[in-house]
Amino acid sequence: MPLAPRLPAPPEMLSTLEETYERVLRRDPGEAEFHQAVHEVLETLGPVLAARPGLAAAKLVERLIEPERQIIFRVPWQDDQGRVHVNRGFRVEYNSALGPYKGGLRFHPTVNLGIIKFLGFEQVFKNALTGLGIGGGKGGSDFDPHGRSDEEVMRFCQSFMTELYRHVGEHTDVPAGDIGVGAREIGYLYGQYRRITNRWEAGVFTGKGELWGGSAGRTEATGYGNVMFTAEMLRRRGEDLDGQQIVVSGSGNVAIYTVEKAQQLGANVITVSDSSGYVVDEKGIDLDLLKHVKEVDRGRVSDYAELRGSSARFVPGGCVWDVPADIALPSATQNELDARAALTLVRNGVKAVSEGANMPTTPDAVQIFQKADVAFGPGKAANAGGVAVSALEMRQNASRASWTFSRVEEELASIMSSIHETCYETAERYGAPGDYVVGANIAAFERVADAMLAQGLI
Repeated sequence: MPLAPRLPAPPEMLSTLEETYERVLRRDPGEAEFHQAVHEVLETLGPVLAARPGLAAAKLVERLIEPERQIIFRVPWQDDQGRVHVNRGFRVEYNSALGPYKGGLRFHPTVNLGIIKFLGFEQVFKNALTGLGIGGGKGGSDFDPHGRSDEEVMRFCQSFMTELYRHVGEHTDVPAGDIGVGAREIGYLYGQYRRITNRWEAGVFTGKGELWGGSAGRTEATGYGNVMFTAEMLRRRGEDLDGQQIVVSGSGNVAIYTVEKAQQLGANVITVSDSSGYVVDEKGIDLDLLKHVKEVDRGRVSDYAELRGSSARFVPGGCVWDVPADIALPSATQNELDARAALTLVRNGVKAVSEGANMPTTPDAVQIFQKADVAFGPGKAANAGGVAVSALEMRQNASRASWTFSRVEEELASIMSSIHETCYETAERYGAPGDYVVGANIAAFERVADAMLAQGLI
C-alpha cells in the first residue's frame, strides 16, 4: 500500500519516506501488522523532516524503525498429564533513547514476531508521549493460558523466565502484562526471576500485586486513561461524557475499567463483547455482575446476559459497532473496527472514537472518522494510561514507597491531560488542527529523535 501523506511536504522528502517503507516491506516480509504501524507513522512525518533536515540526514526514521534488539527463544514446558509442549518466546527491545525498554508481555496463540514488532514500535511512541523517561519494547509467546490449570501456567511462566531473565532488569528492560498476562502470570514470572537471580528487584516488573511492590490503580489505568482522554477530546468541543451513550468492545481488563470510569463520569455504557459475540444492555452494563462473570467465574459475555435478565440481549457473532451510540471505545484487539463498521457508526451519529486497544481501527476506518469530523483518539495516545501508571509503579519501587489509589488516579489524570494537550498543540503547529493521529506521531517522534540525535550514532 503506497504512502498517502496526511500533510504537504517536499517531493524529495516524500520520496525518501516511500523508499523507507518499501525497504521495510522487503526486509520484514509477512509482518502485516508491523507494516501497518510503520505506514501510519510515515504518512505523518514529511513536514517534520522538511522543517528539520538534520533528522533526515542522520537517518533518524530508519534507525527508529529498526529495533535495537530482537530476542527469540524456545519455551519447553510440561502439562498436567506429563506431555511436553514447545512454544516460542519473544522480546523485542525496540528503543531505549528515553529510558529502559518498557512494554508488556502477551500470551496468545496469534503472537508472532510481526505482532511483537508492531506492538513494540507503537510502544516507543506511546511511552514517549507520557514524558516519563521510558523506552519502548514488547514481548510474549504463542502460548495460550486459557483452559490451562494454574500449575500449567506456572510451569510455562517459569520456563519462559528461565531464558528471559538474562535480558531484563530495572535499569535495562521492564516488562508488564498484556493480553493473557495478568497478576497471576506476573507473579509466577517474577517468582522465577527472583529464584534465579537471588535478588529482590521489584522494579524489574510492573503490574505486580500490591502486597509485593505493585501500584494501586495499575489494573484500572488503561481503561481509566482512555476515558480520560475521550473526555478531554469532548471538552475541546464543548461537551462532556455525562449522558452519552457508549459502546465498548472487549470484556477483559481494559474494557471492564473503561466501563467503570465512563459510568463514574455519567455515561451509559451499553455493550461489551468477546470472541463469541456481544451483549447489549439497554439499562447499562451492570459492572458488579460483569466483574464477577469475568474475574471470578472466568465466564463469557453470554453468561452475563443470562444472569442479567430481560434488559440484556446476547448477539452471537455479529458486530458490536452496529449498535447506535454517541461514543465508541474499541478495547479488544488490533483491526477489530474496519471501514464497514466505521461507516455504520458514522451513520448512527457517533461523535468520538478512542482506542483502548492497540491499533484496533483499520486505516480506512480512521480516514472515515476524520472525514466525518468524528474526534478520533489513536491508541498510542489514548491508551497510554497503562504504561504511565507502570512508570509510576517503577518510581514507587525505586523509593520503596506506596501511593494511595487517589494519588495515582490524580497523577494519571494529569498525565492524560498533558498527552492530550501535547497531541492537540502539535497537530495545530503542523497545520492539522484536531488531527490527534498527526499530533501523537509527530510529538512522540520529535522526543525520541532528539534523544537519539543527542546520544550519537549508536
